[in-house]
Amino acid sequence: MSGKRDYYEVLGVDRSAEQSDIKRAYRKLAIKHHPDKNQDDPTAAEKFREATEAYEVLKDSQKRAQFDQFGHAPEQGGFGGGFGGAGGGGFNVDLNDALESFLRNFGMGGGMGGGFGDVFGGGGEGGGERQRGRSLQLKVTATLLETAIGGKKKVKINKQVVCAKCQGSGASPGSKPVSCSQCNGYGRVRQVRQSLLGRMMTEAACPKCNGEGSVIQDPCGDCRGTGTVRGEETLEIKIPAGVSSGNYMELQGKGDAGSRGASAGHLRVIFEVEEDKLFQRHGDDLLIDVPLSPVDLILGTKVEVPTLEGKVSLKIPAGTQSHKIFRMRKKGIPHVNRPGTGDQLVRVLAWTPDNLDREMKKKLEALRDDLAARIPPPGRHLFD
Repeated sequence: MSGKRDYYEVLGVDRSAEQSDIKRAYRKLAIKHHPDKNQDDPTAAEKFREATEAYEVLKDSQKRAQFDQFGHAPEQGGFGGGFGGAGGGGFNVDLNDALESFLRNFGMGGGMGGGFGDVFGGGGEGGGERQRGRSLQLKVTATLLETAIGGKKKVKINKQVVCAKCQGSGASPGSKPVSCSQCNGYGRVRQVRQSLLGRMMTEAACPKCNGEGSVIQDPCGDCRGTGTVRGEETLEIKIPAGVSSGNYMELQGKGDAGSRGASAGHLRVIFEVEEDKLFQRHGDDLLIDVPLSPVDLILGTKVEVPTLEGKVSLKIPAGTQSHKIFRMRKKGIPHVNRPGTGDQLVRVLAWTPDNLDREMKKKLEALRDDLAARIPPPGRHLFD
């Protein structure tokens, strides 16, 4: 069980809340618990981060639908740690990401000096403008058996990785980025502009260092100062039991590496389930067709039916009609969002031979004449 609070509870909204209500609730909480306003409160930063994490999930329709279905249950595809696999999965926001998200969503970086305009204040850490890595998508194909019992697959991904030569700094080995002389390492510069309301102080990314707070004088030859190069990474992807085509999970920090130490993007893994030669999947139930001779349907028999766990004996009562469906409990696919397992449906079909020899034909003709007298007349409820 995840120790995280429900995202709707964090923001104090109903599960049916509109996007405008969610945004309003988050803005109120973020301003209330912003670290700049609560420097003496050690719990404020965590409350601010928690509210931002909840908002980042609930403002996205796909992420919100995933949370509504799975919650924080990591083994079922929720946000409390993800399905597992490489990188831990799930959805977690650190404080720096939360501060950046708040500015991005509400444009609080251009105030009249001070306050929220100084959220990323500080010398050598830069202005938070380094480019975050791109988020990527990966399609993973699973067999029907893998969706029934779960599994793991190793996949190789071509993406931007941290430059091994400079360790992601962008500077040649033996050299370091130097503090920007124009913004003194802050990454942002203040500007005075005239508006209808008078003279206003605003902030903008430093044009000399592009908001990074530092300048590379001797760039790395391999990555040309970006801190990343094209490379390959092998990941082990966990396939959750019960997954269906179209289900997905996100692995935090497994997308493209960010430039010069910026956060990496995320990797969205989308599952696609292969068609099976024996079974048709209907939700979490499986359907298999079993051909039987008309004699077996008339007299009754026992038949060995394939299941995902091996063959199981099934009794066919005498007088069974073609296309009758038998239900084998808990022989289907596990439910991904609740306890339990689907069933296996067995549809028996009358098999008609087309290459009878003369002797067999005579026997069947005699049987046909005997049965003809027993056939009921046509009607709406023939097989009731």
